[in-house]
Amino acid sequence: MALKVKAPSLISAMLLLVVLMASLDLTGAQIGVCYGMLGDGLPSKQEVVALYTQRGIKRMRLYDPNPDALRALRGSNIELILGVPNTDLQTLSSSPDKANGWVQNNVRNYGNVKFRYIAVGNEVSPSNGNTAQFVPYVLPAMQNLFAAVKAAGLGGQIKVSTAVDFGILGQSSPPSKGAFRDDVRSFLDPIIRFLTTNQAPLLVNIYPYFSYVGNPADIKLDFALFTASKVVVQDGSNGYQNLFDAMLDSV
Repeated sequence: MALKVKAPSLISAMLLLVVLMASLDLTGAQIGVCYGMLGDGLPSKQEVVALYTQRGIKRMRLYDPNPDALRALRGSNIELILGVPNTDLQTLSSSPDKANGWVQNNVRNYGNVKFRYIAVGNEVSPSNGNTAQFVPYVLPAMQNLFAAVKAAGLGGQIKVSTAVDFGILGQSSPPSKGAFRDDVRSFLDPIIRFLTTNQAPLLVNIYPYFSYVGNPADIKLDFALFTASKVVVQDGSNGYQNLFDAMLDSV
């Protein structure tokens, strides 16, 4: 899969965003690169994987099990978070057989892809009007996929979780006072219990720049862009020079 590509042109063409996802176990927090596919004139999947390799990017997030992307990842040793689209949750929640088929088709058929997490749904929340309809299906889908992964003998390799947005927090400042919104607790608490039981992280999408755009009067740009030269927020014994760390600790 060694391709000669012009990295700068690919970088400008690819819709890549930093994967700002953290777990409840802070020692497991990782940073990688999301592979977005919404756009025109995008490079081939093989070129994208080659760019990851050239740039030493060891982790990728796919929002859905794109077969071409999964084939391109074979043998790359890139650790993968594989997403389950929200539109698939109802089917997977209602049928263990469907979950087994999903794991067979999208995981087991790609034995030399380094799967690390399956993210069951993205930013589903009862407080989000665009995704609230999927709330009843997230945990049952997670449970069925967890059982399917375990039955496939991959339970020690792949963790099953879900990705939530930062809007699930009712309070985030100061970070030590971070708390979930009351109206998401009935949805989120059982998920967290499931994750705790199975020693899996909660995945959180954290976007410091969007927080800055929404509140530029109180958030300095250098704080959002990791360029502050000194501590900006002091919270007890913890000092924060960037917004990402502060947002992470609030979760």
